[in-house]
Amino acid sequence: MTTSKRLADRKVEKFEKNITRRGAVPETTAKKGSNYPVGPILIGFFVFVVVGSSLFQIIRTATSGGMA
Repeated sequence: MTTSKRLADRKVEKFEKNITRRGAVPETTAKKGSNYPVGPILIGFFVFVVVGSSLFQIIRTATSGGMA
């Protein structure tokens, strides 16, 4: 039996178990938690870059007198 066949069989078994539980199935099988893939510092840096570049572009357009 190949690895993918074993994984498929395991998923089918899990699905079949959930079918028999009818209504007691959780919304998701993944663990819920506050583990974000990126930290707040990286998000803050991204917001700083986006807002800063847009402000820079607005100021640049205003000082050049329109579309440049």
